[in-house]
Amino acid sequence: MLPKHIHEIRDPIHVFIRMNTDERLVVDSRYFQRLRHIHQLALSYLVYPGATHKRFEHALGTMELAAKVYDVVTTPQNVHESIRSLVPEISSPPENLGYWRRVLRMAALCHDIGHLPFSHAAEKDLLPEGWNHERLTVEIIKSPEMREIWMEMTPPLRAEDIAKIAVGQKLLPKETFSDWEAILSEIIVGDAFGVDRIDYLLRDSLHTGVAYGKFDHHRLLDTLRILPGYREDKTYDPADEPAKPAIGIERGGVHSAHALLLARYFMYSQVYLHPIRRIYDKHLIDFLKCWLPQGEFPTTSDELMKYTDVEILQAIFEASRAPDKPGHEAAMRIVERKHFKNVYSRTPADIEKHLEPGRVIYEGLCGKYGADAVYHDDYEEKARENALRVLERDGRIVSESEALSNIPLVRLDNVFIAPEYATEANEWINSNRDELLSEAQQQEEGGT
Repeated sequence: MLPKHIHEIRDPIHVFIRMNTDERLVVDSRYFQRLRHIHQLALSYLVYPGATHKRFEHALGTMELAAKVYDVVTTPQNVHESIRSLVPEISSPPENLGYWRRVLRMAALCHDIGHLPFSHAAEKDLLPEGWNHERLTVEIIKSPEMREIWMEMTPPLRAEDIAKIAVGQKLLPKETFSDWEAILSEIIVGDAFGVDRIDYLLRDSLHTGVAYGKFDHHRLLDTLRILPGYREDKTYDPADEPAKPAIGIERGGVHSAHALLLARYFMYSQVYLHPIRRIYDKHLIDFLKCWLPQGEFPTTSDELMKYTDVEILQAIFEASRAPDKPGHEAAMRIVERKHFKNVYSRTPADIEKHLEPGRVIYEGLCGKYGADAVYHDDYEEKARENALRVLERDGRIVSESEALSNIPLVRLDNVFIAPEYATEANEWINSNRDELLSEAQQQEEGGT
């Protein structure tokens, strides 16, 4: 029997994901196989039982989508006349064709290869200053073991190219990106149309069993384009000084783009920032701070390989049964579902009395029950750029933001307390909330 050169993987989102033998070298590497044991949504399965999917399949899906976007935006009839020289599939000599598509696929496949156990949940406060999973990703992609794999490919790929495209310009501010490299990284990690986001919204929606993350991604992908910039009046003129090109969309795909951004808003507000999911993250972090050597994850790739969800879950179960083990209380709260209870979430009426009502309630509860028994989850989404670069049917390129400006920023202001105090704390808050907020506002106004 002849060896297979194309390998197929069944996937609940994309049906089949196909890769060649060179690409399978990466999938079979120990760094990538580690992603089989890292939950995509941390401990979310304690709230949404179906959310047991892993970073492994998300990375495969991101690679599949990245290749589809590349093929659409480099099709000659889809390339805007003013930037045809930018696209290698049109302008490069035959021997160079296909290199950047392969780099993009490998960058998409490896974009999460540096994730800590339990993904984003374990990253906060558990790495040395200046480190994050993107920096770990770059280190792994450039490691001697992975460089050997890149050099075995035909023709070889440059590790530096893959690393840049995988994490993007925002995470590598000291690196110089060509316009083409910036476009490729935008395909993966872009704020508007990044395939990382497209895959995780679709995949997380499926596995959590909610409908919020669904949108017509087929139509969206088919209408994506690489577009030049526009002038101050938001129109494009070939005589203008050329602005940076970026991924945009044809007018026919705008409603799909709106649906994508709405899906992101609803998934964040209803799933990713679900209060019980968030408090499990807090208990997980508290456990890891006690359990990890020096309270932090290592930053060398070989040391990081020792940690997956499997080892940590085993440690959590052991600690939950032994009061003398580090992190016992946090572990017990996870295993026995004795998590802190949400006793306060801010309301518009409370904001009229004080701009930070959660902080006031939190401080009041700390005075009554002690800081160790209370937790304030205060989160506000950063301002985002919602403008879309749109190719009109008459050839104009415009910026559209009006419809998207109505999508609110996600804001959390929740207070949690140890379950043994929850009933009493609820009664105390109901009896004292208005007075506490009004007094705090008066004191702060008097202080100014």
